[in-house]
Amino acid sequence: MTAFSAALNQLRNDLHQVTHRQAGHQRLSVRMSDHSDALCWLHAQQCWPQLWWQHRNGRESVALCGEVRHFSTMQQAQAAMEQLPADWRIWGANDFAAQQSYLFLPRLIWRHSDSGCQLQIYLWSDTSLYDDAQRALQFLAGLQPSRPLTALDAELLHQQHTPDQPGWSLLIDHALSAIAAGQMDKVVLARATDLWFSHQVSAAALLAASRRVNHHCYHFMLAFDQHHAFVGSSPERLFLRQQSELMTEALAGTVASGDDDRQATDNANWLRNDDKNQRENLLVVDDICQRLQGMVAGLDVMPAEVVSLRKVQHLRRRIHGELRQRSDELCLTHLQPTAAVAGFPRQPAREFIARHEPFTRQWYAGSLGYLSRRKSEFSVSLRSALVEDRRVRLYAGAGIIAGSDATEEWLEIDNKAAALATLLLPESP
Repeated sequence: MTAFSAALNQLRNDLHQVTHRQAGHQRLSVRMSDHSDALCWLHAQQCWPQLWWQHRNGRESVALCGEVRHFSTMQQAQAAMEQLPADWRIWGANDFAAQQSYLFLPRLIWRHSDSGCQLQIYLWSDTSLYDDAQRALQFLAGLQPSRPLTALDAELLHQQHTPDQPGWSLLIDHALSAIAAGQMDKVVLARATDLWFSHQVSAAALLAASRRVNHHCYHFMLAFDQHHAFVGSSPERLFLRQQSELMTEALAGTVASGDDDRQATDNANWLRNDDKNQRENLLVVDDICQRLQGMVAGLDVMPAEVVSLRKVQHLRRRIHGELRQRSDELCLTHLQPTAAVAGFPRQPAREFIARHEPFTRQWYAGSLGYLSRRKSEFSVSLRSALVEDRRVRLYAGAGIIAGSDATEEWLEIDNKAAALATLLLPESP
C-alpha cells in the first residue's frame, strides 16, 4: 500500500494506459496506507461538487470531488445505474418533496472503511473512454495539497428565527385546530434560524466540529460551489436496501438528554412510557407500514428503543421487509417525506406545511446518501444547516399532535438546533 501522493501518481500512470477510443466506463483504484483526515484534503480543493459522508456506525467515510455525470432526479440516477457495475455508487441529496435531486457520479473518491483506505477515479464516456481519461488527468493536475481547517471563530452579528416565537405559537394554534377538525393526526413543523457572522463560515470546519461531539449520526457535507454547502449530523436512516432487503425506521418522540447520566436515564425511562411520545412514534410506524403495502413481502417491526444523542433522546422502531421489486426510486417516493418529518396522513400534512410554514425547506428533511445496484442507503437530512458565505441557516422541527404545547415544542427545536448552534455559538446554553 502507498501514501496519498504515491497513490495519485499511480492513478496518473494508470490513466495514461487508457487508450480505448470507444464508449465505455472504468474505475481505477489504488489501496493506500494514508489514514489522514480526508476532510482537510477535501476542504483544500477548488473543484465542485464536493461531498463528505460518514456512516452513523463510524465504519465508513468518503470524500468525493468533481463529477463525471450529474442527475437531477432519482429516476435519472437509477436508470444510469443499470449501465454500471453493481458496486458503483451515485451520491447526493434529494429535497424534502422528493421531486428534485442533486446526485452525481464523482470523479474522485477517497474512501476509508474497515477493509482499508482507497483512492478511486471514475471514467465514463458515451464516445471515447480515452478522451475522458485525458479529462481525468487534467482534473488530477488541479488538485491541491491538504491544509488545516479554518477555525470557527467568526463573530455573530445578527440572529433571526423564522418563525419567531410568537409566530411559532400562532403556527401551533393553526395546527392544533386542523388536528381537532380531523384534517390530520400529526404535522411536523419546522423553524429556520439565520445567523449572520463577521466573515465567511467554513462548512468543513462546522462539519468537523459536529462529528467530534455528535456521535451515532450520519455526518455529511454537500458543497455545491465555493459559496454554498449543506451540512448536517443526522441520527435517522430513511432506508437501507441490500439487494431486495429493505430496512427503514420510525424515529419520533423526543426528550432532552439531561445534564448527567442519572438524569439521562430517568428521561429515557420517561420517554419509553410517555403516552404522547409513544403515540407520535406509532403514527410514524403505521404510516411507513401503509406506504410499503404491496411493495414488500411482509414487514417486521422491532420493539421500541431509545437513541441517546448529545442534546436529545429519541424513540426508534426499526422496520424490515423484503422488496418485491428492487427500485430505489420507489423506496424514495413511498418513504419520503416520512411522518416523522412531515406528518400523518402525509398529503394533508404536506399541504398544511406548504400553506403555513414561512420558509422553503429545500434540502432540509430530505435525504442524503448513495444508490447502487447492489446496495443503497439514505439518511434523513436532519440536524442540518445551509452555509452561504457569512450566513448559516439552521433547521429544526417538532411533531405536533393533539395535546402538543407551543412552549414545550419551542424548547424541543431549540435542543435539536443546538446540535450545530452550540458549535457556532459556544457560549450558548
